[in-house]
Amino acid sequence: MRKALSLFTLMAVLFLAACGSENNNNGAANEEEVEDEIWAEIQESGELVVGTAGTLFPASYYPADSDELTGYNVEVFREIADRLGVDIKFEEMAFDAMLSALQSGRVDMIQAGPREDSREKFAFSEPVKYSYSTMIVRSDDLSGIETLEDLKGKKAGGAATTVYSEIARAFGAEVVTYGNVTNDAYLRDVHNGRTDLVINDYYLQSLALTAITEFDITLHPDLKFHPTTNNVVTKKEATVLMEKVNEIIAEMKEDGTLTEISEEFFGGQDVSKEPEGEIIEVEGIE
Repeated sequence: MRKALSLFTLMAVLFLAACGSENNNNGAANEEEVEDEIWAEIQESGELVVGTAGTLFPASYYPADSDELTGYNVEVFREIADRLGVDIKFEEMAFDAMLSALQSGRVDMIQAGPREDSREKFAFSEPVKYSYSTMIVRSDDLSGIETLEDLKGKKAGGAATTVYSEIARAFGAEVVTYGNVTNDAYLRDVHNGRTDLVINDYYLQSLALTAITEFDITLHPDLKFHPTTNNVVTKKEATVLMEKVNEIIAEMKEDGTLTEISEEFFGGQDVSKEPEGEIIEVEGIE
């Protein structure tokens, strides 16, 4: 009897183990099904929905007297959609709303730089843009700034909550904030001494100086800091879509398409390649 009972117990254990194995396999299958679902829906609809700003030159904007959205980010997205074999639809929104729109499924992808908290929730492609921060200073004396530590006691023009103002404050600068003003207001104040510097993205600053030439200001020749990237972002579970996007980005780098798009919007500069030279990491700043 005890032998029969032991046999029954062993059979029961094996049965439960088999059930557990079957449940685990179903879980893996379900997970794979979810991972394929996003790409399957895009294929079925024939349309890729992308979140973009529509107001940020030269990334995503409307040229003067035109109702055609363009910019580096926009044209990169168009090329990705074309190589995926689907149409593209742009949803214009503030940058702060993009991640929540992606999370909710309102859009299929956006472009953004990875941060520690967002890496846990979203998938990021290989970079489509590399950059770093620099500063505009007065030409005659570089506003008395030789190192980042020299920012202490200086006045930095900027918005209240940007990473650039965060960097300025981290080194002891006073941030002079502005309302919704055009770029020339920031640059004029460095020129006339109301402020000492403006920290921002290197490529955007260089474009600004090319467009606005009447002020005695320059890019700091020695200070390159806070390296950044811009990446295509999808939901974490969109593994099939992200795999295809990474393959396309590699192709676009190999065949020169990213370089061509970059040179069109960044004054002949290639943002698809990592900048040369040492770029200072700013501790505590993402």
